[in-house]
Amino acid sequence: MAEVKFNQVSYRYEGSDNIGTTAVAKISATVPSGTTAAIIGHTGSGKSTLMQMVDALLLPTQGEIQVGDLTINAQTPKKELVNVHRRVGYVFQFPEKQLFAPTVLEDVAFGPINLGRSEEEARQAAKETLAALNFPPEQLDHSPLELSGGQMRRVALAGVLAMEPDVLILDEPTAGLDPAGQEELLRLVEGLHQRGITVLMITHQMDQVARLAQQVLVLNGGKLAFDGRPADLFAQPDLLEQNHLAAPQSVAFANRLKQAGINIGAPLSLSKLAAKIAAQVGGGHNDE
Repeated sequence: MAEVKFNQVSYRYEGSDNIGTTAVAKISATVPSGTTAAIIGHTGSGKSTLMQMVDALLLPTQGEIQVGDLTINAQTPKKELVNVHRRVGYVFQFPEKQLFAPTVLEDVAFGPINLGRSEEEARQAAKETLAALNFPPEQLDHSPLELSGGQMRRVALAGVLAMEPDVLILDEPTAGLDPAGQEELLRLVEGLHQRGITVLMITHQMDQVARLAQQVLVLNGGKLAFDGRPADLFAQPDLLEQNHLAAPQSVAFANRLKQAGINIGAPLSLSKLAAKIAAQVGGGHNDE
């Protein structure tokens, strides 16, 4: 497990005109070890660029990122990047498109083998990781391409987790999944938090932010517009509007009730919304 700290981090894409484009500008924030943090913002806000720097796929133009005791900056030697890749796992959007091995077990074992573990050790790590993700053991010898969308996403996630990263980056983890597959994936993310893994999650789904995250970083135009708790973000409708964000369903409904003169606060889930409405109907009140 590892803390992730951004210290005045900037990244500039060089252009043919030698001017370039600043994608991330002077971001400073700390994600404590074991936290699930949502990285949100409209398209082009710098989310993916920032996360690629955490995994050293890109190096900061200025500033530095600390992942545990590792430092990533413009001067980080290429030979040290492997240490970053050992500590940080990146699950890209639609990771199942990267599945390639003949069997599930071989696909998940590929990463540990690549990091220098023996084939026996890698296969054992793969079995343990898949078991921890409740993957059916009778399907270990099946082709990963024959699985359902949710199961394929689970195999792709297992392939990263088998390398035992301290930090896990998830890019739109439920994209393209049906409702059942989405729920399956969200429960897996909740389990990762319970295991103490630091999770950085790029998402456009505000209901997922409300459900999973303890911290939210909002990016707008490459700059950090908000760093705090989901409850504090969703309690500020003007801030949401300024950053082209929508409130979760439960908060949006509560806001409509408030306009009608019924204040039940900003519940972050439909179950909490229902409980607050029931309290109002029952004669009590709750303004939190």
